[in-house]
Amino acid sequence: MTKSADTVNDPDGFDQWAAPGYPVFLGSEFSHPEPAAALFHVLPVPYEATVSYGAGTGGGPAAILAASWQLEAWDVSSRPTDLGIHTLPPVDVSGDADSVLAGISAATAAIVSAGHMPVMLGGEHSVTDAAVQGLLAAGIEDLGVVQIDAHADLRDTYEGNRRSHATVMKRVVDRGIPLYQLGIRACCEEELAARRTHGVYHKDAEQLVPQGITTIELPQDFPAHVYFTVDVDGMDPSVFPATGTPVPGGLGWYQTLSLFESVARQRRIIGFDVVEFAPIEGFHAYDFAAALLVYRLMGIVQRTRASLDGQSAAAAVSR
Repeated sequence: MTKSADTVNDPDGFDQWAAPGYPVFLGSEFSHPEPAAALFHVLPVPYEATVSYGAGTGGGPAAILAASWQLEAWDVSSRPTDLGIHTLPPVDVSGDADSVLAGISAATAAIVSAGHMPVMLGGEHSVTDAAVQGLLAAGIEDLGVVQIDAHADLRDTYEGNRRSHATVMKRVVDRGIPLYQLGIRACCEEELAARRTHGVYHKDAEQLVPQGITTIELPQDFPAHVYFTVDVDGMDPSVFPATGTPVPGGLGWYQTLSLFESVARQRRIIGFDVVEFAPIEGFHAYDFAAALLVYRLMGIVQRTRASLDGQSAAAAVSR
């Protein structure tokens, strides 16, 4: 049962908190579990330092958490809450870039090392590379990244900064991590060259959207473990205008979910993020959509995880 709009808009209406200003995810539907009892560990990262057009993504995590209290526990197919959702306090973003990104990496590594799944709420997109570093630090091997985005984010530097939202995927591929990009429709020549140099797989918006493509087939040699990053500007501005750098011609709501599911049915998702959401004051529909997106992705992980576990068990028996 969800809270009324009046209650949710009143800070005193929340009775479960991860930290001041950060209610726990979907706290209207269940008692906040202990960390050990939850698969999904929600990590708010209100980092905003290199945005280059519209601002506001630092307010994204708190808005998503507040809006989540309007969600139903049943996501139309299952109850992701059955696997447990624990919300952590936000990462401290008050320091310089090095300290902030180190904090994100450490928090991610701690989640994964304890056997849980990080669900990071940004914040600008530069945070994704820090999460990838955390996965590597936790000993994750055979790791690939799948990205939904309007922008390739493969510049080596942007406005003199190598740790920008526009360079984050270049940092990822520089680490030797295979990358598959979906929905890109803003890309410069430098980024096209980086794709060729690093063998970046991609299906861009001009192919996905006009043809209504909702599934992809990953290359046979793509890693077994996938970290999935969703920049909300990968979706069309008619669906998600609340972002700093919207680009027309993006993915639709169900197309986004289907593409995520097609990957999750082929590889094990070990973490994901939703980034670059910048709330628009007075337009709570977008806050709700961002919260629902996070929850629907959890649901897809829940259902495909069970399927992959079944396949692994069957393969073991056949051997």
